Amino acid sequence: MSVLTRDEAQSRAKLLDVHRYTIELDLTTGDETFGSTTVIRFTARSAGDTFVELRPMALHSVTLDGEPLDPDTLDDNRLPLPGLTAGDHELRVRADMCYSTTGEGMHRFTDPTDGETYLYTQLFMNDVQRVFAAFDQPDLKAVFELTVKAPETWTVLANGITEHLGDGRWQAAPTPLVSTYLVAVAAGPWHSVRTEHQGLPFGLHCRRSLAPHLDADADELLEITKQCYDRYHEKFEEPYPFDSYDQAFVPEFNAGAMENPGLVTFRDEFVYRSAVTDTERQTRAMVIAHEMAHMWFGDLVTLQWWDDIWLNESFAEYMGYQTLTEATRYTDTWTDFGVVRKAWGYDADQRPSTHPVAPENVDDTASALLNFDGISYAKGASALRQLVTWLGEKDFLAGINTHFARHKFANATLADFIDSLAAHTDRDVHAWADAWLRTTGVDTLTPTLTGSNGDHTLTVDHHGSRPHRVAVGLYDLDLADEGSLTLRERIEVDIPQHTPQPLGKRPALLLLNDGDLTYTKVRFDPASFETVRTSLSGLPDPLTRAVVWNALRDAVRDGDLAPTAYLEAARAHLPKETDLALVEGVLAFASRQVADRYVTPEQRPAAVATLSALCRDLIRRTEDGDHPGLRLIAVRHFIEGAAHPDTIAAWLADGTVPGGPELDPDLRWRVLARLAVLGATDDSAIAAELERDPSATGREGAARCRAALPDADAKERAWTAMFSTDSLSNYLFTATAQGFWQPEQADLVAAYVPRFYEDAVAVAARRGPAIADAAGRFAFPAHAVDPDTLRLGEHCLTHADPTPALRRKLIDQLDDLSRALRVRKP
Repeated sequence: MSVLTRDEAQSRAKLLDVHRYTIELDLTTGDETFGSTTVIRFTARSAGDTFVELRPMALHSVTLDGEPLDPDTLDDNRLPLPGLTAGDHELRVRADMCYSTTGEGMHRFTDPTDGETYLYTQLFMNDVQRVFAAFDQPDLKAVFELTVKAPETWTVLANGITEHLGDGRWQAAPTPLVSTYLVAVAAGPWHSVRTEHQGLPFGLHCRRSLAPHLDADADELLEITKQCYDRYHEKFEEPYPFDSYDQAFVPEFNAGAMENPGLVTFRDEFVYRSAVTDTERQTRAMVIAHEMAHMWFGDLVTLQWWDDIWLNESFAEYMGYQTLTEATRYTDTWTDFGVVRKAWGYDADQRPSTHPVAPENVDDTASALLNFDGISYAKGASALRQLVTWLGEKDFLAGINTHFARHKFANATLADFIDSLAAHTDRDVHAWADAWLRTTGVDTLTPTLTGSNGDHTLTVDHHGSRPHRVAVGLYDLDLADEGSLTLRERIEVDIPQHTPQPLGKRPALLLLNDGDLTYTKVRFDPASFETVRTSLSGLPDPLTRAVVWNALRDAVRDGDLAPTAYLEAARAHLPKETDLALVEGVLAFASRQVADRYVTPEQRPAAVATLSALCRDLIRRTEDGDHPGLRLIAVRHFIEGAAHPDTIAAWLADGTVPGGPELDPDLRWRVLARLAVLGATDDSAIAAELERDPSATGREGAARCRAALPDADAKERAWTAMFSTDSLSNYLFTATAQGFWQPEQADLVAAYVPRFYEDAVAVAARRGPAIADAAGRFAFPAHAVDPDTLRLGEHCLTHADPTPALRRKLIDQLDDLSRALRVRKP
């Protein structure tokens, strides 16, 4: 498919003013294709040539101002419109389009539980052309009028309020001016929960088979939605700009959610079928807050070109966490951000594929798609958090509201946003933007304490170029409570320093970036590190502990702390931890990075045994039932790391962990997957479990288990399904890939390591970016930490010409592999 370049988009935007799309979709024409008729009314500002994008299965007719155009002129995804005259025009396109099974375009899914079919669109970033003809770029906003023909028993949802006209025909209210990638349709026999808030219709929607689970959480979901809606109206002067607010939980969704105006789509794993922790509920609430922020950041005011994607994602990320903290019961959201999201940003920013938060060289849509990563989300949100610390929230919000007023229902750039901020402060926000948004990499701050007796000073060594305002926490040992630390004071320090900072008496622990208000790696002075080793769990605040755990994590990745030392810290301090996000984050890094990649194969059994003992401690500690979330995390990780099948096989047979929890579908599939890895189950047991749970999630669990069986035939079947048949949906591909590679089965799958590169390149070229991403992320042999894997990958990058999406994933995976090899060196 031809990608749109920035130069082409700029030329087309100068030529055209697009007014209105009238779209008719017929979803009753069969299981493979749907009908699509589009009328586009636009004005050419001058005479010239241009093109419209579409990717049809069959293009039946095209007329421009009533005159037929030759459908055979369609070249790949571009239909030429030569010789336009200045003035108004009407383009009419009638085509058949293909349904997707990869979460792109118009995705089609049949629920294995009850046989019902559901459709939804995902048109970001350039997939609108899979559904209807369009001038597909964000700065050609238009009004969209949509009519859909669907089976009579279905409900159709769209950006605006929909009306059933009879005979399966639905009409959506016209949108305000929005970008093409934000148009949304969701059709099927939805189960819906509806209410009204502040005069606006609110709705929750999911598959019928998930109805009991949505109903159980509907009050919570609607309460979070209303709380965020009200808080945003306290912050923003511009009111919510659309006529309704629907949230649809849809199957096999690639992202967490999508900010379609008036119809936000979420992955339907957020409709919980099994027990979850409160941190997982908080994550769902954060996504709700994030997507609602997009109604202003992204939908009301939209980026002009994809180089400013941070104007969408960084703001929604920051606002999501901040608003959740301010408006809901989830008041510790920044701890989860610090230990999970921020680590994602730090990792991405240290790879060869790093880019500025606001990159200047995004030449085409294929390049832009690669920038949806930890930098655009987590680093950008961290930069905004530092900006608010430096600027003050009052001036920050004033600048935001000016930005909305100047650019509502239009497009804006980084320069526009900075100008809006500058109107409300004397600070040099242009210099701040250059330092924070146009640069790459992670700064490192290292403390040096000098002095004696009660007269010490702090000097911070700054490796990097960005200015920082950081809080320095001074902690003393609590003489009345052994192992505990008390905060003496927090001192604000501007980096770079001009003079050493007086401290007084030397603290037991000096922590840079206490409160986590900037984006930087931090190190410890020797005395502080010793305090961390002995007293980390004695720190009083979970966000402070998150900063410390992140510092230890960074030190391991940088080769400055032995992986075994991280495991020792986890073994010593995690049994005393109360914050669920911290327990989950530390266990995830300890098991999936330290045990599976950073220690040698010879050291791995001891590492896994350490983590299993840690999980047993947590399970014993939670026997009283007062900490169900902590117990659930410990049980999950114990299952994941079980070296012998007896205990977890007994849990499966009994249907419960002694003392709880009962094994719900999620835990049953986790146990069965681990038994498959250990060779303690077989195909018949997997089939029986699938009969017990014939849901979509059960189908994915069965695929994961079958791929994990330590059997040569099972591995070959799984590999063929992923790379040869092209029949797996995006979710079934991912599940199969997750089961395939197991560190315990390295010898069995060794021959597939070289096969991966050739087969991944081929499947990415055939099936597109979503499967390319899944292949690079989940089907990569991450366990194979050896120079040969690295050499094969580098050869693939140099000679095999992988698609941009796969290339980016391979670059990142190979850099992580190189890092693991460096960490393993004595």
